[in-house]
Amino acid sequence: MQFGIHSLLFRETFAEQDLPLLDKCKKMGFDAVEIIPFDVDRFPAAKVKKAAADLGLTINMGFGMPLEYNIISPDAAVRKAGLDFSRKLIDVCNEVGAKLFGGMIYCGWGYLTGKGRTEQEWNWGVEGYREIANYAKQTSDLILGIEPVNRFESHFINTAADAVKFIHAVGVSNVRVHLDTFHMIREEDDFPRAVETAGSLLGYVHACENQRGIPGTGLVPWVPFFKALRKVGYDGCITIESFDPDIESVAKLCCIWRKLADSPEQLATEGVKFLKSVYQQVQAA
Repeated sequence: MQFGIHSLLFRETFAEQDLPLLDKCKKMGFDAVEIIPFDVDRFPAAKVKKAAADLGLTINMGFGMPLEYNIISPDAAVRKAGLDFSRKLIDVCNEVGAKLFGGMIYCGWGYLTGKGRTEQEWNWGVEGYREIANYAKQTSDLILGIEPVNRFESHFINTAADAVKFIHAVGVSNVRVHLDTFHMIREEDDFPRAVETAGSLLGYVHACENQRGIPGTGLVPWVPFFKALRKVGYDGCITIESFDPDIESVAKLCCIWRKLADSPEQLATEGVKFLKSVYQQVQAA
């Protein structure tokens, strides 16, 4: 099992001047760092790849697709733009040597129509993502993670069962389920059952408290969750995803209005210490 940290806890984006963050994350005890390349055209992929390799860090990438790249939009031009942008993101992931590209990468983040998912939206999503997944498969071994998110961020994929159904419909072997405990606690009926629903398709995990604070300080049932991960044989990466309210642009996007720890460093170090302790407890049982 690898334990990762999201770079947005410390930085608004990731440019060349942020490369020392990788060394900082390694020293805090992390095996992996997740990065969102907001500025795709200027993302220092080659330098990130070298720095991570020198440190023995795994790089994972994430994204929340902007509405202008929404592949379930009724506007065909927007859908095409989404496919083109997705290919560009996959190219960047390949250049940085990422193991996984996950998140809300299958439709526009925050796209809400005021009604439930339609059959036409489903078909647009499946057809579009099949094209994206095939492109990724032809270019690398990159795994694509479909992250179910809560109802306030999307009406399209909210549960593990939704993600599994979508992945089966896409039908390309490099697509996996990306579970996030922050979203799960709002949408799932039972944590272990959701993990078991994902089963062998589970490819990535975000470990977040219900309030985005330090893992172990909130309502997430961590022991049953880790037991379920063990049951399905998941041994991939578990990444702490939280954000610093002092980074105003990120705080606004993610609705973080209060301090969740004394510092980002405290959230990261205490969070990974807790997660590792639960993992060890479950493994020893």
